[in-house]
Amino acid sequence: MLFAQNLTKKYGEYTALNALDLTVQQGEIFALLGQNGAGKTTTINLFLGFTEPTNGTVKINGISVVENLLEAKKHVAYIPETVMLYANLSGLENLQFFSSIAGFQYSEKELQDLLLKAGLQEKAQTQHLGGYSKGMRQKVGIAIALAKNAKALLLDEPTSGLDPKASNEFSEILRELAKNGTAILMATHDIFRAREVANRIGIMKEGNLVSIIEPKDVSANELEALYLQTV
Repeated sequence: MLFAQNLTKKYGEYTALNALDLTVQQGEIFALLGQNGAGKTTTINLFLGFTEPTNGTVKINGISVVENLLEAKKHVAYIPETVMLYANLSGLENLQFFSSIAGFQYSEKELQDLLLKAGLQEKAQTQHLGGYSKGMRQKVGIAIALAKNAKALLLDEPTSGLDPKASNEFSEILRELAKNGTAILMATHDIFRAREVANRIGIMKEGNLVSIIEPKDVSANELEALYLQTV
């Protein structure tokens, strides 16, 4: 569902991403771990078409992001560290607006069901976003992804700033999405969350994917030691 081959991004003499080879299958959660500047966000941005690669191939559902960006983006949803929503609208109104500009029309009941599926309680759905916690905003972002029928979900530091309860709820939602076939690529600093939720973990350093690990093969302490080698 997500495919990168020899994917490289340079800014002048600086190499932000160096010859990345990566695949994320349907129903898989792949976590990218690494320090700031390791190349995690650059990878996400290249998949989203926010920046063009210097070299290499990047595809979503077999569609080239470089050659056919608009078609490729139909298959993906993105949740950044801070979800950009309209504070003067309710969660329900935000979902209606963003799903409609993506070309989808839902009844109010269908929108409510999408928000419930994303974990947002019914009483919060009609409240303005200005009063939402970060975890609640993330759930609206998940609902927007559900409304788009996105086959792939890209996340950049999604649990940053969440309390343990909200972070755990978010992980459960990701597992449910993956169970239903969504491919998920998550850039994070959260070692514990990555080990808990991901099927595979890639460790990045200075623009290079230095190792790919299956969580079942390492303890939390071993993963932390590998991560600290990137510092």
